Amino acid sequence: MQPEENPMLNPTQKLQQQFAANIRGLNGAELPQGVERRRMGVYQELFYNNIEDFLSTGFPVLRTLYSDSAWNSLVAEFIRDYRCTTPYFAEIPMEFLEFLEFLEFLQNRSHSNPEDPVFLLELAHYEWVELELSISTDEPDWEYGNRRLDPLQGVPVLSPLVRSLQYSFPVHTIAVDQIPLAPSPQPHFLVVYRDRDGEIHFMESSPFVSRLLELIHTETNISGQQAMDTIAQESGLELNETLLQQGAQMLNNLLSRGILLGYKTTQ
Repeated sequence: MQPEENPMLNPTQKLQQQFAANIRGLNGAELPQGVERRRMGVYQELFYNNIEDFLSTGFPVLRTLYSDSAWNSLVAEFIRDYRCTTPYFAEIPMEFLEFLEFLEFLQNRSHSNPEDPVFLLELAHYEWVELELSISTDEPDWEYGNRRLDPLQGVPVLSPLVRSLQYSFPVHTIAVDQIPLAPSPQPHFLVVYRDRDGEIHFMESSPFVSRLLELIHTETNISGQQAMDTIAQESGLELNETLLQQGAQMLNNLLSRGILLGYKTTQ
């Protein structure tokens, strides 16, 4: 990418633009007047190391799947070609995820990285969700609602520190020695959440649990039984005692994990 020249810039602004272009490693970037190449190299290295550290920390599994040279190339491409819109360091991983989504539209880009895994975007998203939950400033009221109410008669209250996810690849099991080469025959449903001790967990889920959590999230006054009734109708099933019992057990399981905060009475 070539740096863009703006003839309307004053001398100070032009100096800042040249400095930023060099820091990002843009091709053909002109050195600011009076700055030696060696000194600029020091700034470039410091800036790169900071960004790379944030990304390696935010995407630890993804990092292990790349050689040093391939990872450095990907990070350098991010710094050079992507314009971040946030001034906050903690949001850099989110910007990196958006950068990877952007690359999905450039499948035949000339500098394509042969080490990019087929599940790159899904794994990056999964790791970003874990990071997002770990640094979230949301503080649930863990005593909100009544934990002793009948889960079917009460209205389940969902913690804000919960994400219900669906992927084509088993992102929760991917490692250097366990790399899927193609999407799974069936989608993987996961629930990622932060508990009252601040620990991040994941739970293998199902279409049933995914839909249940969606209803609890979107229907603010739906009881457990009403949610089960909706799911049964959508699935063409009879809402019998067995299904209700399974639903009650699932709701209490979600409550024990901290995915639900409790139950409230219907209004």
